Amino acid sequence: MHRWLFDILICPHCPNDSPLRVEAGDWDGDRLENGTLACPACGEKWPIRDGIPRFVPEEKDYAGGFGFQWKRWRHTQIDRLNGTNLTEYRMLTDTGWNRDFIAGKLVFDGGAGAGRFSDVLATMGARVVALDMSIAIDACRDTTRVHGNSVQCVQASLYAIPLRSSAFDAVHCAGVIQHTPDPEKTMRAMPRLLKPHAPLGYNFYEMTLSRRLQIVRAALRLITPYIPQGVLLKLCLTMVIVLFPITRVISRIRFLRYGIRFLPICASHQPELSRNQQLEWTLLDTFDWYNPRYDQPQRHVRVAEILAEEGLEDIESGPGIARGRRPSGETTAA
Repeated sequence: MHRWLFDILICPHCPNDSPLRVEAGDWDGDRLENGTLACPACGEKWPIRDGIPRFVPEEKDYAGGFGFQWKRWRHTQIDRLNGTNLTEYRMLTDTGWNRDFIAGKLVFDGGAGAGRFSDVLATMGARVVALDMSIAIDACRDTTRVHGNSVQCVQASLYAIPLRSSAFDAVHCAGVIQHTPDPEKTMRAMPRLLKPHAPLGYNFYEMTLSRRLQIVRAALRLITPYIPQGVLLKLCLTMVIVLFPITRVISRIRFLRYGIRFLPICASHQPELSRNQQLEWTLLDTFDWYNPRYDQPQRHVRVAEILAEEGLEDIESGPGIARGRRPSGETTAA
């Protein structure tokens, strides 16, 4: 943990952005690898392990399955490791941001997973606080270590974010909202982090007719979140081995490719990827379909309403995305 992160950490339970103190552990210059954080106001304590402040007891980690997922596929979707710019393109397209805006900014990446978007943001010159509830945050740390102190990882819940209000130049959250117990609560938790005039970008599963018609996927999901992950991986691998060659052919036929979405795998056939990469992404995305405990698609119109209710302006939304901005001159209450 770098000192600049410590400066914006707060107690996730006390009002008024109560600052923390280091109760145990020694700073090595501006870094603290292991120690204990404490809140002087309420007395609660949290460990720092491997440079990551950890605010989530293991027994409360509903997202533990993502730790398995992102440790196994830690490198798969990292642009600088797979030779593409797919993640960069997705993030810039979803948020409407550009490289010039991102450079030099302090950005919050909610539900960071293995650090796919945090890595891209840091590559563009941002300082990033990457937050994830699961042990995937360790994969994120390993992924983004190459950026030195530019990416700081925090293991915490989006329902109790231990970071100061009005501290960030931008907030980003992609592919996370639908996998939380209460998506609306999740969406309402992050706008307070924004500085005046700072933008926010959300990406989420959209509730669509085609999603409602994914009958086989829905039937499998009645059991898949509750089976051992090793068993689930074998199930996904079997389906992918059988269906991937079929979807790869169909994806090249304009009038048939729409039907791929009704098959029980999440086929990934971006032309930027090699065949082996497409196979690996398909396995990852298929596992991501069936692994999460929660899977609650949203309607972008309602997401836009929530952002407006939270006081954001310049709101735009479309299938699977929503954007907004904190009004100039406004600060958020703790």
